Parts: sequence; structure tokens; C-alpha cells
Amino acid sequence: MADARDDGYGPGSGTGAGSTAQAAEKDRGFLGEVRDAVSTRSALVMLGVLLLQLGFALSYMGAFHAPEPHKVPITLVAPPAVERDLVARLDALPGDPLQVTPVADRAEARARLLDRRTDAALVVDPASRRDTLLVASAGGPSATTAATEILQEVARAQERTIVVRDLRAPSAGDSRGLSSFYLVLSWTIGGYLAASALNMAAGSKKPTLRRTLVRLAAMLPYGFVSGIGGALIVGPVLDCLPGAFWELVGIGTLVVFASGAVGVALQSVAGTVGLGLTILIFTVLGNPSSGGVYPSSLLPPFWAAIGQALPPGAGTTVVRNTVYFDGNATTGALWILGAWAFGGVAVAILTAALREKRKREPRPTSAVPA
Repeated sequence: MADARDDGYGPGSGTGAGSTAQAAEKDRGFLGEVRDAVSTRSALVMLGVLLLQLGFALSYMGAFHAPEPHKVPITLVAPPAVERDLVARLDALPGDPLQVTPVADRAEARARLLDRRTDAALVVDPASRRDTLLVASAGGPSATTAATEILQEVARAQERTIVVRDLRAPSAGDSRGLSSFYLVLSWTIGGYLAASALNMAAGSKKPTLRRTLVRLAAMLPYGFVSGIGGALIVGPVLDCLPGAFWELVGIGTLVVFASGAVGVALQSVAGTVGLGLTILIFTVLGNPSSGGVYPSSLLPPFWAAIGQALPPGAGTTVVRNTVYFDGNATTGALWILGAWAFGGVAVAILTAALREKRKREPRPTSAVPA
């Protein structure tokens, strides 16, 4: 006669249901496990990340893989007997690498260079076979190098030499002139990541109008602290961009707030997808086109066209020209940053207000037959 004791496997065992569930789970197989581990939403998020990853690679390598000078602005000072022939020769170079503007004298050429209206100024000396090229490499060493190489090649063909004089070189701690770009890069990323953190802390719920206003208000002190931190790092700490401390604090506050406001707005409109759109605007498109590594005159047409219309490009221009060129040619870039900040605030508030209005509206009830 079989032992009737309860060994955990009999009909009355309390583990029978669990055993059945385990067996059913095993029967589901590998595909069932995959469906449990990767939901449809997770798969869509992964697809979005993949597209951003590929877009990042395409954008950066598309912008930087083969920089070619195109209409680099240079200024020419030459006697009338030489000027016309030299302008024609420079304008006829294959690929239109230079855009030449003749001026009356060296003083005007120098002013154009320091006002950021030109990248180089060639001063021709008809009394000798040596000319002078005035540059300001703090405005972007890549453009200066491109213009110098082209003009030296033209000079060699005429059996002339060119002496290069750098009127405004980068500081010792900013030898490659990239500190402005990396400072603005840190500010823009910090701004939209802070907005994302505020969104994630509140869960998946769409923000109310009050919550949206609080988030936008929170970006102001965050931007101010970020501005101070960035100015300290590039100033007293690393001596990359010395001077203009409080000007950098103000610029940093505006850049971070603009980035954060756009992040709040896009996440209010589209949730997690909004974060992807923010990364697309600021990092995938904005950074390679900003002019921080290569100026617009060395970038392909698409990146050259959008660079200064996006916050990274405008911010880099403002920082660089404030530190090295007494704030010249910054007005347009400041307007761009202000427009992005205002647009982010307006879209975020309008989206939240419309959402609350829809919630308050009475829903139509279907008629019930008598």
C-alpha cells in the first residue's frame, strides 16, 4: 500500500497550484520570456534611442569628415593698380574658398577683423615682395588656418611671401580655441537634462499648468548656478577663458534656461519622445553645426545654414566674442537665445493650459433609450 503521507506533491498539497504555474511558465518558452522582459513601449523607446544614435553619427561625421573652405570672408588692402587683378584671381579660385572684400586701408581692415566681420585681412605691400596677413585666431583657428594656407599658396605662385600677424590669439589655456564650444555644450546638456529630471521625478503624468510654471521657475536658479559654475571652471579654476566672469554667468544663465525651457516644453507636448526631440535639436544637430570646431565657412551647406539659428551655435558665438572681442557681433546671437527661451516658455504654458481646459470641459453623454 502506498505511503499516504503528504510529501508536498499529493492532491492536497499546498504547492500544487504553484507547481502548475511554474510548469505553465516553462511552457511559454523563450519568446514568452522576451515578451515579458521587453514590452512594446520599451521596444519603441529602444528604436528611438537607435535612431538618435545613428543620427548622432551621421550628423557629426557628415559635418566634420571632410571640411572644405567655402566663401571664407577675408578683407583685402591693396593699391588700386593691384586690387582689381588680385580680387579677380582670388574670386576665381576653384570651389570659391574665399569671399574678398576690398577696403581702403589697414586701419579699416583691422577694425573689420576685431569686429568679427572678417576672418583675415591681407595687406599687400607693392614696394616689396612680402605681404602681411592679419588674423584673429581666437575667433576660430580652423578658419584662420584655412585662409592662411590658401593665401600662402596664391602668394607662392606669384613668388611672394606672407607674414602672418595674429592680433587676437586664444589664451594660453585655450590653445585650440575650443573652450567656448565645450562650455556651451555643458550648459545646453545640463539645461535639458535638468528639465528631464523634473519630468521623471513627477512620473508619467502630463504636467499641470501649475507644475509647468514651477518647473520653468526652477530653471532660473538652476541656470544661474550653472552659469556661475561654468564661469568658475573656465576662469579661476582652469584659466581657459579669463576675464568677463559676470558676463559669462549671465550668458550661462540664458543658455541653460533656454535649453531647459525647450526641454520642459517638448516633454510637456510629447513626453519621453520630447526628450529625444530635445537631444536631436541641441546635441545631434546643434553641436556639430555650432561653429565651435569648424566655422560655417568650412561646413557642408546644411550644417552651415542651421548653425547660428540653434542655441549651441548662438551660445558659442556669444561666449567667444564676449571673451575675446569685447562683445562685438553678439546682438543677433543673443536674440536667438532669447527667442528659444521665450518659445520654450510659451509652448510649455500653452500646452499645459490647453490640457487643463480639455479636462474641465464636460464630456458628451450618449442618449439612453427609454
